[in-house]
Amino acid sequence: MLPGLKGLKLSMHFNGPCFITDKKHGSLSVYDMVFNILTSGIKFIQYREKEKPRQRIYEEAIKLRRLTRDFNAVLIINDYADIALAVDADGVHLGQEDLPLNAAREIMGEKIIGISTHNLEQAKAAEAGGADYIGFGPIFHTTTKDAGKPVGIDGLSIVKKNVNIPVVAIGGINLDNIEAAISAGADAVAVASAICRGDSTENAERFMRFFGRQQA
Repeated sequence: MLPGLKGLKLSMHFNGPCFITDKKHGSLSVYDMVFNILTSGIKFIQYREKEKPRQRIYEEAIKLRRLTRDFNAVLIINDYADIALAVDADGVHLGQEDLPLNAAREIMGEKIIGISTHNLEQAKAAEAGGADYIGFGPIFHTTTKDAGKPVGIDGLSIVKKNVNIPVVAIGGINLDNIEAAISAGADAVAVASAICRGDSTENAERFMRFFGRQQA
């Protein structure tokens, strides 16, 4: 893990899944969905929204910032460094085609910056560029987004052996395969549809029970 305050914040909140909001699954509003997730004990929320107007994203992000503060949880905004800064989120998560890492750092200062990576070269570049953590995947097949061919557990293991910043496994993570991802060295896992489908509160609690058993 990273040294310093940011590393401490990440390590404290990587004791459960990182929840990524996903409106494709479930009928609840983003706010109600995140509230349910937080009540389960999850402490890391990544707000991902690509279809709404930016003003609407900003308005939702403000509400989520207030909510996550009430639960002492981390809030990361996907894609939009300006919105993340405007709502005083804990950080931003960027894809390979989003704002370059060095430009994002100019905007975000010492806040958390995560980078989506899909191969070892991208993972090393993110670390060298000053990313605080990387999302790596898709580990398994996922229907949440078109993320390309799964990199598999072996790919995850290789990346973990070659970078020193936290690696968050993403893509198709569920309760049937999460143990394989953790065993391969993932510092955390990001989950969307496996929580959003069906009863989100119960699903989130199941993930937290898994992490509770891991830490026992």
